Amino acid sequence: MNDFKDEWLIVGKVIGTHGLRGDLKIKPFSGISSVLLEAQRVLFQRKFETPISRLPTRATFHKGTVLMHLSGLDHIDAAQAMVGCDVLMSPDEFPQLPEDEFYWFELEGIVVEDRTRGHLGILEDLLTTGAHDIYVVNGPFGEVLIPAVEEFVIRIDMENRRMTVDLPEGLVPEPDEL
Repeated sequence: MNDFKDEWLIVGKVIGTHGLRGDLKIKPFSGISSVLLEAQRVLFQRKFETPISRLPTRATFHKGTVLMHLSGLDHIDAAQAMVGCDVLMSPDEFPQLPEDEFYWFELEGIVVEDRTRGHLGILEDLLTTGAHDIYVVNGPFGEVLIPAVEEFVIRIDMENRRMTVDLPEGLVPEPDEL
């Protein structure tokens, strides 16, 4: 597992513990929470440290987080050491999505074009809100926030790495506003 970052994706962060038996409280990143429930193996890593591999024995949803119990972590003291770690999984474990749905890692870096304004830039980030996700695109119009909903996202062409959107007035700054 030499260059694990090329093979493993960050899917969440350990934000705390739950109970006395060593359950971890994981804040999943958008669209990934269900993947954590099915994980067969996960890596935990702090910045600049070697990742630690663990086998989940149980995972459930709990108030917007995933509670996960790991083999060998049977007490809160052992679990406390994992707080603050990123949680990584192999994309090979992700379930196949329907044809018109994508994981964030598949969309990151895609070129975004508006039907009327043309090139908007590159999809660089994803924000999660209570209502829906927001795509963050950076390009000639600066930062453009696009709701990730069918109303605005017309087409995603993964073969050519392009997303076509149809945005209403006000979502893209006018040239004199830049």
